[in-house]
Amino acid sequence: MRIIDSHTEGEPTRVVIEGGPDLGRGSMAERRERFVREFDQVRSFIVNEPRGHDAIVGALLCEPVNPECAAGVIFFNNVGVIGMCGHGTMGLAVTLMHLGRIGPGQHRLETPVGEVSFELRDANEVDIQNIPSYRFRSNMSIDVAGLGQVTGDIAWGGNWFFLCQDSPCPLNLKHLSQLTASAQAIADALWAQGIRGEDGGRIDHIEFFGEALSKDAHSRNFVLCPGGAYDRSPCGTGTSAKQACLAADGKLAPDQWWVQESVIGSRFEAQYRWADPQLAAGQMIPRVIPRIRGRAYVVADSRLISVPADPFANGIRALDP
Repeated sequence: MRIIDSHTEGEPTRVVIEGGPDLGRGSMAERRERFVREFDQVRSFIVNEPRGHDAIVGALLCEPVNPECAAGVIFFNNVGVIGMCGHGTMGLAVTLMHLGRIGPGQHRLETPVGEVSFELRDANEVDIQNIPSYRFRSNMSIDVAGLGQVTGDIAWGGNWFFLCQDSPCPLNLKHLSQLTASAQAIADALWAQGIRGEDGGRIDHIEFFGEALSKDAHSRNFVLCPGGAYDRSPCGTGTSAKQACLAADGKLAPDQWWVQESVIGSRFEAQYRWADPQLAAGQMIPRVIPRIRGRAYVVADSRLISVPADPFANGIRALDP
């Protein structure tokens, strides 16, 4: 299986370009379901140890249904599939350029949750226009073991997020263990208390915020992804969810650039426009169309090998006994 590895602001993406499973010719959502149902061992083979690690996001390159799209893609991680991935879209963009399949300019990508537009500005800088994002619930308080009452917003940016108002500790690499444990406790509490996204989906991304260390950034964040790994980038779907919350609170105007810094100091620049300006002033939940800018770099072009006698041929699976 041929893969190309990249990182987007520190967060790894592994794109499968040859040797992936045949998922048929259905929609990306239908192909994702077949991938889950019939090829979960392949997912584990690609991203889990000993070939990968918990932070890698996989991207299975597919033929798009819409021929006007540059590609179709199914994103996944160490424990399952994910709907959309902002940093992964940037990584896929520079990978497609590395392969000579696209050049600088505007392109479209099919994902299981809808089409995403991106602009390849040069060999490494990418703007993505994400799917409509919105805040579903604001100022929700839940009781969390070891943390007490935690308050935050539930928002959609391509995945479901709980955006906490306060962080349990400083947002730096010295506190990764505490940040990870706290975020996991919040995710577990949300699930145990039956708190879900609007579509009934699991709220599987937890986001803490604090003051940025860089003078020209507006916020610093820590994002825990499903599977227990933290996002090294500022998280594209998480930045989209944050934009939706800022817009709903009237704290950020449309087309105003806003800089989100990650826990490792990398950054995304972001702005938004209203999906429907009339709804933004009405009673319905307003949606925003986020635009996220970041940098991605190809770091490896290689092949994954499976040997039948290998006891870990399909990876070390987190959900196995």
